[in-house]
Amino acid sequence: MKSELKLNRNPKSRFSESIKTVRTNLAFSTMNENLKVLLVTSPEMGDGKSFIAANLAVAYAQEGKKVLVIDADLRRGRQHQIFDIANSSIGGYSNLILKFKPSTRLSRYIYPTATRNVFLLPTGPTPPNPTELLGSENNRALLEGLKEVYDIIIVDCPPALGLSDAIIMTKYSDANVVVISNNKTKIESLDRVKKTFEQSNAKITGVIFNKAKVNTGGYYGYYGYYANNGYYGEVDGE
Repeated sequence: MKSELKLNRNPKSRFSESIKTVRTNLAFSTMNENLKVLLVTSPEMGDGKSFIAANLAVAYAQEGKKVLVIDADLRRGRQHQIFDIANSSIGGYSNLILKFKPSTRLSRYIYPTATRNVFLLPTGPTPPNPTELLGSENNRALLEGLKEVYDIIIVDCPPALGLSDAIIMTKYSDANVVVISNNKTKIESLDRVKKTFEQSNAKITGVIFNKAKVNTGGYYGYYGYYANNGYYGEVDGE
């Protein structure tokens, strides 16, 4: 299976430069804040949020940062497939939340990847109550502890429509990015996501438009601040 980590396959490609532009735009959008936790979600399944989250992690690592990818899609997470790491039934995010104490050995749950400076916390086994687990005091304490270890944490969340998991995780994030897909995401769906965030006093920092065809016959996407006339970056989507 062809690797989805395009920045590793071709670090000088148009896609790689575009993802780096996204990274730069995020830095501009959070200039007056310390960006430590970046949340990535989408309106629905199949928009490419996990693909974007993984490649952003590589982009930050190439900048010299120590990066942790947390697969917070506890029901259908696939970051372990992207990074080719086993999703342990005794490790992972769900188990770490349950068992976390300041003395917990994180290496039992977090795995180094083949990409230098990128580490993965896979989902672990699916818990019976993902929403309650993500909203727990243990999860808050865990994320505060992880922020002391990693330069940036990228949280791959479930789709925002139909589940409250992503909204719950905005309590811990410094920036929130929504990935939408051409010929799939309806403007009404994006509006619903926006309203869902607003009702929870959360802000959408940016939107990534994925899988949009251009005249060259390839795929094209863009990043832009939601309802903002700020910076834009272009990304080839999958």
